[in-house]
Formats: sequence, C-alpha cells, structure tokens
Amino acid sequence: MNEQSAISTLKGIGEKTEQLFHKLNIYTIGDLLRHFPRGYEVYEEATPIAEIEEGKIVTVTGAIYGKVQVSGKSNMQVVTLYVKDLTGTLKVVWFRMPFLRNTFQKGGMVTLRGKVTKRRGTLLMEQPEIFYPNTTYEKKIHTMQPNYALTAGLTNNAVIKAMKQAILYLDLKQDFLPVDIRLRYHLAEYNYAMQGIHFPVEKQQFYASRERLVFEEFFLFVLALRQIKERNEKSKNTFSFPWQEPVERLVKELPYQLTNAQQRVWSEIKADMTGTHMMSRLVQGDVGSGKTIIALLALLLVAVNGYQGALMAPTEVLAKQHFESVCELLREHQISVNVELLTGSMTAKEKRMAYERIASGQAQIIIGTHALIQEKVNYQSLALVVTDEQHRFGVKQREKLAAKGETPHILVMSATPIPRTLAIILYGDLDISVIDELPANRLPIKNCVVDTSYRKTAYQFMKKQVLEGRQCYVICPMIEENENLEVENVIDYAQTLQDELGDMIRVDYLHGKMKQAEKDEIMEQFGRREIQILVSTTVIEVGINVPNATVMMVENAERFGLAQLHQLRGRVGRGIHQSYCIFMSGSKSKETKERLSILNKSNDGFYIASEDLKLRGPGDLFGIRQSGILDFKLADVFQDARVLQHASEAADCLLKEDEKLEREEHRNLREHLQSYLQEGELETTL
Repeated sequence: MNEQSAISTLKGIGEKTEQLFHKLNIYTIGDLLRHFPRGYEVYEEATPIAEIEEGKIVTVTGAIYGKVQVSGKSNMQVVTLYVKDLTGTLKVVWFRMPFLRNTFQKGGMVTLRGKVTKRRGTLLMEQPEIFYPNTTYEKKIHTMQPNYALTAGLTNNAVIKAMKQAILYLDLKQDFLPVDIRLRYHLAEYNYAMQGIHFPVEKQQFYASRERLVFEEFFLFVLALRQIKERNEKSKNTFSFPWQEPVERLVKELPYQLTNAQQRVWSEIKADMTGTHMMSRLVQGDVGSGKTIIALLALLLVAVNGYQGALMAPTEVLAKQHFESVCELLREHQISVNVELLTGSMTAKEKRMAYERIASGQAQIIIGTHALIQEKVNYQSLALVVTDEQHRFGVKQREKLAAKGETPHILVMSATPIPRTLAIILYGDLDISVIDELPANRLPIKNCVVDTSYRKTAYQFMKKQVLEGRQCYVICPMIEENENLEVENVIDYAQTLQDELGDMIRVDYLHGKMKQAEKDEIMEQFGRREIQILVSTTVIEVGINVPNATVMMVENAERFGLAQLHQLRGRVGRGIHQSYCIFMSGSKSKETKERLSILNKSNDGFYIASEDLKLRGPGDLFGIRQSGILDFKLADVFQDARVLQHASEAADCLLKEDEKLEREEHRNLREHLQSYLQEGELETTL
C-alpha cells in the first residue's frame, strides 16, 4: 500500500463510503493525507466564569445552580441552565433538546465547552458540549481533535479513522524535499509533518508540521512557475498592431480622463504588444481603480487590426455584465467591432452558432467563462487572452486558453492587493503593472468598527438606506466546524433580518452550496434591484458590479484577514452615492481592535495588505480564517509570507545548481514536480 493506492484499500471503506470520499475529490491515500483539517478542537483547562470573553469557545466547570428550565413551543423548546463557580454565574441554553431536563441534578458538577455570546447585555453559552460527570473531561484536556470538511453521509469520525490508518502506511521515501533544503530551513521530515498536521500532540508540533507542508506547497508552486516562465520567455511576438486610431480616439472621447496610473499601465501594455516578445503581464489594481477599461483598450487594439481577443471572467453574471458594458461602450463611440458572449448556460443551438462565428473570425472580441476553453471552441486568430479576477483561475486554465491560439499575448487582471514583494514570487511567470490610484470622482467609503451591541442600530441604518432607494450586503457569520451549519446560518440570519425589517423590504441569501445557476439568478435579481438586502457568505467576494449598493456589513469581522475584508468592502462604493462599511466584531481583544482599526484608517488595499502582513503571527492559525486569497490547500500568502520567501529562495538556489533537476538526489523531486504539473495542481492556485 502506498499513496497511489485507492482509498478503498483501507479497512472499513466499502463502495458506499468510497463514493462519499470521491465527492470530496479523495480517490487515493495520497489525496486523503492532503485533505487537511479545517481547524481543531483544542481542549484546554477550564476558564473561570468571570474571565470568559464574548465570541470565544471556552470550557467552564461549575455547580448546577437552581432548576433546569424548559420553555418555548414544542418544535423549538429551549433548555436553560445556570452554572456557578467561585467567580460568577453563567447562563447556558440548548435548543431542541428537552430531554436534558432529566440529565442534570441540582448541585452536581458539570463541565461545558461552547461558544459564548452576548444577548441583552448578558453573556451566555449556546449549545455547548456536555461532560457530565465532569471528570470525563479530564481525558480530553490538552488534546487537539481535527475537524475535516465533510459531505452529507460522511462523519468526522469516519475521516479520522481512515486518516489514522493511512498515516500508519506512510513511507519515508515519499519525502521529495532535498535533505540540504530541509536542514537549511529547519523543516520537519515528511512523516512527522503528516502525523503532526492531522493529529498534533500539542500546538508546537502542529506549527512545525504545518510550516513543513506549507513550504512544500510553495516550493512546488514556484518551481512549476519557473518552468512556465522559461517557456514563455522564448516566445516571439508574431502579431502586428499598426492601426491604433480607433483606440486612441476612444481614450480621448471617454467621459472621464484616464488617471496617470491607468495611462502608465496602458503604455506598458502597448509597448509589450508591439515589442519583440509575447506579453505576459499582470495588472494589479484596487477594486474600482479602472482595470476593465484598460483590458478593453487592449482587446480593441487586437480587434481593429484583424485579430481576436478573449476575456475570461470567473462567473456567468460577471461575463454578461462585461459583455453588456463593452457592447454599450462600442455602440456609444460608433466603433464597429463584433462582440460575442459564450457561457455554459447557453442552449446547444446558441453555443453552436457562437462557435461558428468564433471559428470564422466574425467574432472579434469574445467574452465568457470557462466555456472559452472547452474543446469545441476554435479561434481563427487569437492574439490576446485576458483573465479577470485571476485568483479565481488556475495557471493551467490560463495556459489552456492561451493554447487555443498561436502563442497569444496574456493579460491578467487582479483586484487582490498583494504586496509587491509577494506578487513578484506568486506571479513569477508575469511582468507586473500596478494601478495605484482611484478615479477622481470616487467618494471614499466611510468605515466603522463596532461591537455586537450596535447590531440593531446597524439594521435601522440599512433600513433607512433602502428607503432612500439603496441596497445592502450582509456577510454572514462564519461557522468553521460544519459547512452545512454555515448554510443554515445564512438562511436563519436572512430570516431574522427579514422579520426585523418587515415585508416591505426583500431580504435574500447566497451561499457556496447553491448551484451556480441559483447563485447567478440571485445576483441578477440583486443587480435589477428586486432584492434590497443580500445576506451572503464570502462567495460574494467576486461578484457583479452593483453601483446602487451602498452598505456592506460584515458580521464576525475578526474571523477574516484584512485583505479579504478589504476585498469584500470593494462590493460597495461603486456608484455616485456615499457608501458605508460596518465591521462588526464580538471580540474584546486589543489585537483584534488594532487589526480592524487599520480598515478604519485606510481604503488603500496595498497599504492594508502590507499591514496585514506585519500583524499576522502563527497564533492566528487557530482563530482567523485564511485570507481566501490564492487558493492553496494549506498555505496562506499573508500568514505564511516568510515561508513563501524562503521557498522561493530555495527554488532559485536549486535551479542554479541543477537547472533540469537531473541529479540522482533530485530524482524524487523531479518525478513529483512532473506529476504536479500533469495533474493540474496549479488549477486553482493563482
């Protein structure tokens, strides 16, 4: 048995369970080992009641005080209990668990572990784990239990059981990291790291294991990028763009003047496209900095010279929006260029006709989703590929689209404000341009960081905005332990908000488990102003442009990285009206307040990203969601910036010594890198 063995070779995994693992893209033992925990239950010593903080998961031990009370309707019974220790009393509630009234004895000692919230100014613990008698907790103290992403029918315990078996079969030969690199950067060996990431005995083992696996992930990624860059650098520019008059005319006729930053970036793109080698350029620009018009100018330059340009957007809704705004702009300025839309939801007949127009060259600018890279799509003369919101596309996808033409120019657009030092590494196959200035007419977003007691006031503020004709987003509290709970949470929250605001205002919700067509429909309704308030998880991060949305409220803001909060904030402030962002946090910690106050001070994504970089430490790995930027399995470009720099340095040193990885001691690494490139591991990383 090895990492290539099927998951079904493990004991206890029959056909039915195997299918459930397949739903999580786990087919082999290697896939299982890389199904890393989403988080851990850390069982620590009990906290005195007087010291507990809102928003934290804590353990308390105390005596049962008074009677167990059961109230509410039969379908929603609430069990209330009071627990007392030497420092104070805590109210505890459970929902839909009436049998508990017979469980507890007055005066008995109980240990409870759960999340503490504040209701009507009183701290309470909701739905905690029960250890009764309280001595049963002693077995759990100081242990860390992994929590895995699951699918319906598969329990966390079933994954733990399979994982323990898989780890027994680990083979030392699997360690492909060269020994000298491992020793130079003080990295754990492979077996220790795998054991320590899944079943850490204590936090230090977890940190050491995670660092090794994060390094490995970055190291492979950088090596793969270097290969792509080398290939791209050899590509000669075979296209000619002599006619630029319609493009320059459009620039002059725009109802606004391009900012200095936009003009600079446009000059860099023109120089690339008319130079001797193919363009491979990343345009980084904060949300609302005007990247789209630059992309359109490049597509237009291609089209008026008789070639084709393609723009790939991450969602259908966004692709449609790009299509409509490009058509409108060309119509307004009387520029005769044929624009084609291609998305997955089009009918077979619509697709067939689009394919014909693309293949014949009639379609000059093609805008779409992943549908642009399907096998059936053939381009007549593809000279430029633009990908929008790059962190949602893989390098592989970009390459696949590029392969549709004879080495076309590549332009990558990203609103992700990554500090330049990291961007140079992460986008190692691309030259980098930055649009670091917002258009003059943009009103800066007004921000406020508030605690949960402000929630009712925030609801009234949103109501006032809606009555003035505006729209609002609410980013729902995140639930780490269980994705299904996260879905319920969004739905429940939307219902609570609907009840609060009344039937005159339509509240709807969006979450990651919805089918893409459902998500698109909700977003389109929001775009048409049929929905006034949209409650969502972070799936909204890459969404359509809704200039009428003026309020963004983020619940549990402390759970996010600053860069992601800034990305979310970019959903508002896109129109002529003043926009507001409310960051709500239940945390009382000084560090949290310090972090969130940076958002209060600045709307500059690059400044925020670099501050985020300074503030984050390894302790955050237990409490804060990853930034959500660049979809690595384990690594996070902000939290792990130091490791990323080390991995990049190590890759460069190695390639200087052994460019083709031909030495015998690098054989394992060479084979691993080949399978990494073949299996499309770069698919969603960049």
